Formats: sequence, C-alpha cells, structure tokens
Amino acid sequence: MEKFCEDIGVEPENIIMLVLAWKLEAPNMGFFTKEEWLKGMTSLQCDCTERLQGKLDYLRSQLNDPAVFKNIYRYAFDFARDKDQRSLDMDTAKSMLALLLGRTWPLFPVFHQFLEQSKYKVMNKDQWYNVLEFSRTVNPDLSNYDEDGACKSLTVHFLVPYLVQHLLVHLKKLE
Repeated sequence: MEKFCEDIGVEPENIIMLVLAWKLEAPNMGFFTKEEWLKGMTSLQCDCTERLQGKLDYLRSQLNDPAVFKNIYRYAFDFARDKDQRSLDMDTAKSMLALLLGRTWPLFPVFHQFLEQSKYKVMNKDQWYNVLEFSRTVNPDLSNYDEDGACKSLTVHFLVPYLVQHLLVHLKKLE
C-alpha cells in the first residue's frame, strides 16, 4: 500500500485514500483485493497510475457533496473498525474523525479535546453517526441547539463541559 501511495503521490493517511477505498468498496483497511481493485479502477475508468493521478481531484471533490460525504463517513466506521468488534476503539475513532471532520467542523478541536479527556474506550456506530449529525446541524455558537434533538447522548457528555468551559473563559474576559 505504501508503494502504491508513493506511486500516485499521496500519503497513506490522506483522506483521498479513504475516498478511493470507498470507491473500490474495500471492506478492509490496508489493502485492496484484486477483485476490488479491478472493479474500482473500471468504474473510475483508470487503467494506469497516471490516469488515477488524474482522478485525484475528482475523488477529493466527492467530499464536497453532502450526500456523498455522509456515505463516505458512514463507510469509514466499518472500514476502520476491527472486524471482530462492533465498535471503534477510541484512538481509531479520533484519528478517523480528525481526517473526516477536522478541517470542516469549527467545534472539532473542542470535541477532540473532549474525546482525549473522556473515559470512553470505544465509539459505537450510533455515536459515530450522531457526531456527523451534530456537526452538520448545530451551529458553532450552539444557537440552534435542541435539547431534545437526535444527538441527545452526545450533548449530555460533550456540550455541558463545553458550555461550562466557555462560560468560564467569558467570565474571565469580563474581569
């Protein structure tokens, strides 16, 4: 996989590799089967490294379509988890969330810090889906936060400490 990434000029941890894996419908991280490869390259109309390099911008553009991004995000959970586990270990979850949401979600740094300090060892699929829903629907200033919304379990554990922290920062500024 490293040689392949080198050949196309992409780091293995680049989000493009996740999009490519999604396009190839690869169920496992770290390698592609011959069948996945042939099917995926055919659908991308690529028969050589140069053509695939020419498709990298297209693959990246897939992330700009909210419906496609949601599919890639959901795919990432099963792709990244150990196949004998139902949940993602927290280190993997944090890495994947950083890859998927780190550049686009204004609250991600605070959420990542929350995950770093939390006692949770795993993230289940419902929690994973709720993070995306929360990141898409709740404004960074929380002005449209709905206490009874779909992300209730997430908000109880994340938002309360977040609000307390920001209230304290605001109070210090007033001093």
